[in-house]
Amino acid sequence: MKFKVLLVLLFIILLTACVGLQTRQQAPLQELAQRMTGSFNSNQQSISDKNYYDINLEMRPIWQERTDGVWLYVEQAVSDSLDKPYRQRVYHLTQLAPNRFKSKVYALKDPKIFIGAQNNKTLFAALEPGDLIERKGCSVYLTYNSGIYSGSTDDKACESNLRGASYATSIVTVYPNRIESWDQGFDANDKQVWGAVKGAYIFNRK
Repeated sequence: MKFKVLLVLLFIILLTACVGLQTRQQAPLQELAQRMTGSFNSNQQSISDKNYYDINLEMRPIWQERTDGVWLYVEQAVSDSLDKPYRQRVYHLTQLAPNRFKSKVYALKDPKIFIGAQNNKTLFAALEPGDLIERKGCSVYLTYNSGIYSGSTDDKACESNLRGASYATSIVTVYPNRIESWDQGFDANDKQVWGAVKGAYIFNRK
């Protein structure tokens, strides 16, 4: 009888340890999502350096009932033209390893319908991941180290035809209260044709 009790206790201890380990491994993904969620802008940077525009960045969770990672609606616009965003995306955040993460990027088939959707998430109620357009090769891979998430796209994998570009790159660093993002487009000869030249845009949490 005592042996059976010991076995039950051992099983409970092992189960608790496994659940605790799983929770610790999943926590960084939730932390990453929390850091990326909210309203940000590059106002301070635009004041100190005229090479940068005052850009507003909105990121809000959608499809929160899903269990396949974290889904975020992303909208960027010049701060004095919020009703005319120049970029609308959906990010799918997943955890690949304890300190390794992937942000897969999707476009919307009819983005105009979703302008301002950060304030009206019901717009996504009738939409499913299968309705999105995957930006193949444009995923950003992030590594968590010393309290910071940082990473980039893979080399020339993200195709782009914007303003004569052949491919685009993104370098991203996520801090507790700001996000630094450096998006650039290059032509077939590796000449930059769009994006910031000096360095990343710095988006501070509002």
